[in-house]
This record gives sequence, structure tokens and C-alpha cells, in this order.
Amino acid sequence: MAKKTVKKEATTEIETPAVKKSFQNHLIITKSDDSRAKWFVVHTYSGHEARVMAALAQRTETMKLTDRILEVLIPTQEQIQIRSGKKYQATEKIFPGYILVRMILDDNSWLAVRTTQGVTGFVGVGNKPTPISNEEVDTIQKFMSLEAPKYRAKFTTGEAIKIVDGPFAEFLGSIESIDEEKGKVKVLVSIFGRETPVELDFLQIKKL
Repeated sequence: MAKKTVKKEATTEIETPAVKKSFQNHLIITKSDDSRAKWFVVHTYSGHEARVMAALAQRTETMKLTDRILEVLIPTQEQIQIRSGKKYQATEKIFPGYILVRMILDDNSWLAVRTTQGVTGFVGVGNKPTPISNEEVDTIQKFMSLEAPKYRAKFTTGEAIKIVDGPFAEFLGSIESIDEEKGKVKVLVSIFGRETPVELDFLQIKKL
């Protein structure tokens, strides 16, 4: 017998009658191992993925389809970006404008998903939704679970930069070499009329 539960992933919480807590990228409405349930790709307006997930949870409860619409997944990955010399952790959607819905497809469950605000359609052949394999979903979830890389900065050798932190703050220089693994750059800085190599963190420089 299906048992309702909610899986906690990410941080955004939404209150709904169907599910007391839902989270940014993964929502289990009903825990079920029913072999008839398949994963389908649903197209949404880009940027509305989380709203669609919350709205679908409400519609599932209202239409009494918690035994048919079981799970919603927004594929995301954590990234660390560096902008203007500062580090930010950001959640990026792997497939913007798409969510995955695990459901037992019939006329009622199709209608509930298709008429949810923000949904533009199912991915499939013609008008028929085409399920994706569990292996594909497993691969996506493994990718989602990968740790964010230490740094993600777009610098190139020879590029002119400005130092924004440390004893050489406000100095201008050019990048001599980049160590992506350590998040370090070697910058040539003009000191007393001579170009001197200085090792800096990605966070300490910004592009001109």
C-alpha cells in the first residue's frame, strides 16, 4: 500500500494541503514502488519550475490523485561562481524549463499535469508523452549529488586584471598562469618599474 512521505532536499519550503513540506528540487508526494509508475519529462515556462512543482502538489491533492502522481524532480546542481572578486554559491538548473514527474499515466493524471499553471506540455512523440528510463533518472540524480567545484571563474592567460584584495589591492596586472585545481593565479604586477609575479586567489582579482 502506498505511503505518503516527503523527501527533504535543498532548502525552499512550501506549505500545501497535500504535502506539509516541499523543497526546491525534489518532492516525493507518495512513496510507492508501483511498477506502472514511469518518469516523464514536462516542459514548463523557464524560471517557473519550482512554482509548477508546488502547484502540481496542490492539484494532486485537490483532484485526489496522490496514488497516481507520485514524485516531482527539478534537476539542479550546486555551482560556485566568482563575480567581482567575490565567491557565490548558486543552484543552477541542469535543464531550464523542464521538470521530471513520476506518475502512473492515465487520462486523469495527464490532465492534472497538463493543466497545471506554468506547464506547456509533455515531451514525447506527437501528443503522446514518452517515459524516460529509470537509468536516465539515476544518472541525473547522481549528477545532482556531485559536490560543487571549488571554483568557477572565467580567466585566461594574458588577460588584464585588477587586484581587489590583499597587499596589492588596486594594482593592475596580467595573468601569467592559472591553477584551476587550487583556484590560484600567478599575476605579473609592475612594482618599482619591474614586472613581479604574485600568486593570488581567484577571489582576489577581477576582470577589467
